[in-house]
Amino acid sequence: MSSASLRECSPVDITDDDVMAAMKAMQGYIDITPADFREVYRVAYTLAKDRMMNALKAADIMTAPVHVIAADSDLIATASLLAEKGISGAPVTDRSGKVVGVISEKDFLRRMGAGKNGSFMQVIAHCLKNKGCVAAPMLNHTAADIMTAPAVTAGPDISIGGISALLMEKNINRLPIVDADGKPAGIVTRSDLVNAFCMLG
Repeated sequence: MSSASLRECSPVDITDDDVMAAMKAMQGYIDITPADFREVYRVAYTLAKDRMMNALKAADIMTAPVHVIAADSDLIATASLLAEKGISGAPVTDRSGKVVGVISEKDFLRRMGAGKNGSFMQVIAHCLKNKGCVAAPMLNHTAADIMTAPAVTAGPDISIGGISALLMEKNINRLPIVDADGKPAGIVTRSDLVNAFCMLG
């Protein structure tokens, strides 16, 4: 799934089963009035959304194939690939092709003096204060030297609800999706997740 543009939002498809489940879930239900209907709709909508949150999987929304960086790739090649592809991060793979980490702009920024939660402007300020290029010390280093590891990954069957919880818990912006051998099958970014939520209405 491309994260280049948000999909047009569409309403949740409420089924008869959702409505029946909502009516059964309501205590003391007697007859249909406008207020009753609104309550049925509210409960049915929540049930439908929950059902779809568990039904929609990583395989349905991930970007595939995914651009990967070899662990022994030098940082010039790494940064050049990210810039060329217009992405801010990518999974890092070892020689067997397994995902062993993730490298992103944040990893570069941290190495350039921005700190754990730093920004590009902090790097600029650091450069100006020290009158030099803070990227220079990264010459002759590889992706493995600065990547975030171990990588947080998931299989293609993880639900979008599970993905959302994982991104929040780990405070990450992208989730490599791997096959049974730990090799990259795709990637889900926060943008992909926003698109998925948009689909849920």
